[in-house]
Amino acid sequence: MTGTTSGSRLHLPRYLREDDSLRTPVGFPDYKSTGLRAPLRTPVDLPQRLTEVTGPVLGEDRVKAEDADLTLRNGGEAVGQRILVYGRVLDSDGRPVPDALVEVWQANAGGRYRHVVDVFPAPLDPHFDGLGRVMTDSLGRYEFMTIKPGAYPWGNHHNAWRPAHIHFSLFGRAFTQRLVTQMYFPDDQLFGQDPIFNAIPAAARHRAISQFSLERTVDNWALAFEWNIVLRGTDQTPFETEDDGDVA
Repeated sequence: MTGTTSGSRLHLPRYLREDDSLRTPVGFPDYKSTGLRAPLRTPVDLPQRLTEVTGPVLGEDRVKAEDADLTLRNGGEAVGQRILVYGRVLDSDGRPVPDALVEVWQANAGGRYRHVVDVFPAPLDPHFDGLGRVMTDSLGRYEFMTIKPGAYPWGNHHNAWRPAHIHFSLFGRAFTQRLVTQMYFPDDQLFGQDPIFNAIPAAARHRAISQFSLERTVDNWALAFEWNIVLRGTDQTPFETEDDGDVA
């Protein structure tokens, strides 16, 4: 969508507003820590001006090919089941978003992050830091080679466990498109008791779950999971509004 600035013939993009019923709430009672950081008043959608709709220049040379392979770090191979995670980044009209920075972080195969606040008594892997990044190509495609993360307890409620997931951060074509979300794996038995997953409106939850792909599975090497990310519009991927991406 495009529009013109007042008194000018400059055409600027306009982004579709997602349906409020499909927005992940900033405060969700069962997700206890949101009570400490969610705004008390309803957020206000600000008008999109030139600053918001012109994109950042991230620079292809700052992202290396090896950044997309999380299984090789510190001179060795990570422990766990290798998986290929791939997909496309699309805008609200279904068009590919090229040159978007996609960053991921995740727990290791034992369910532990390499993070100072993570004291879960699972072993740390010296060859896995859980961090990766890649730029989308001209067709909006991205892919990572990584390890399937383990589930872990997180103390939100009695016997609370997070389903296996990977955190994603994306920069699209504009600063309004810096978004944070989580990708889940199909048929996880922990979905029913996880308030972060269940904070997503029921009609949109399937968009947060990757799909297993036998076709893209690498023979004798890695399973494959496809996950397409839509930045805005009716098919928008659920994002963590007002969330800075804590380790949960």
